Amino acid sequence: MSSRLNVLGGLVALVLVVLSMSLFTVDQRQYALVFQLGEVKQVITEPGLNFKVPMIQNVRFFDRRILTLDSADPERFITSEKKNVLVDSYIKWRIIDPKLYYISVGGDEARARTRLSQTVNAGLREEFGKRLVHDVISGERDKIMEQMREKADTDARRIGVQIVDVRLKRVELPDEVSGAVYSRMEAERKRVANELRSEGAAEAEKIRADADRQREVIIAEAYRDAQKTKGDGDAKAAAIYGDAFGKSPEFYAFYRSLEAYRNSFANKSDVLVVEPNSDFFKYMKNVGR
Repeated sequence: MSSRLNVLGGLVALVLVVLSMSLFTVDQRQYALVFQLGEVKQVITEPGLNFKVPMIQNVRFFDRRILTLDSADPERFITSEKKNVLVDSYIKWRIIDPKLYYISVGGDEARARTRLSQTVNAGLREEFGKRLVHDVISGERDKIMEQMREKADTDARRIGVQIVDVRLKRVELPDEVSGAVYSRMEAERKRVANELRSEGAAEAEKIRADADRQREVIIAEAYRDAQKTKGDGDAKAAAIYGDAFGKSPEFYAFYRSLEAYRNSFANKSDVLVVEPNSDFFKYMKNVGR
């Protein structure tokens, strides 16, 4: 009885071992290739539980997520002006055909990275060689990245890989020439600033001269109108005085003499030295008249 139990236990253990060697799980973030004697027999792209023949078949897993290839150091490229620029870039890529990926690079991610890096660097070298420094820094940067993505993706699909994106993080001049370039840029900006200041000063003088001219014109016109108004008023006053004097000359003379007396003796301390027979006292002498 004991021996039968031992045999049964051994069979159960053997079955469990065989099942454990026959079952494998594919994660949603992975592809799986089933090999039989070194040959790809099955490509599994869906997650779940799968079976294999133990001892005969083996399984390799490959990452299906988007991976990043980021260069450790900036690469040096030459523009159409024969000037060096430093370019820091990165690549977003993923495996889309695990069987072709295994056949092309042996499933080695390092080899795939090297292939992609060489493809992108060659393409960037070609694109930068067609353009000026200004174009690669700002003018056509987006266009370069889009063209590089398309070219690199065409080559990458030959090894079962898709290029999702190619990005230029930084494009700048080398340290040995950036100082001279910045000095030249600073001098150019100062020249433009001086020109703008000169133009502004000339325009200010022009505006100031025009304002002064308008001021003089306004003052002259105002003075002319004031003199004209004053002349009209004096003429009317003279006409009124003349009319009044014409109606009663004697009364007008008497009235003006009273005004002269009032103004002359406004204060008690006022002193007037005149001859007694002066015309100034004419109406004082003839009070009855």
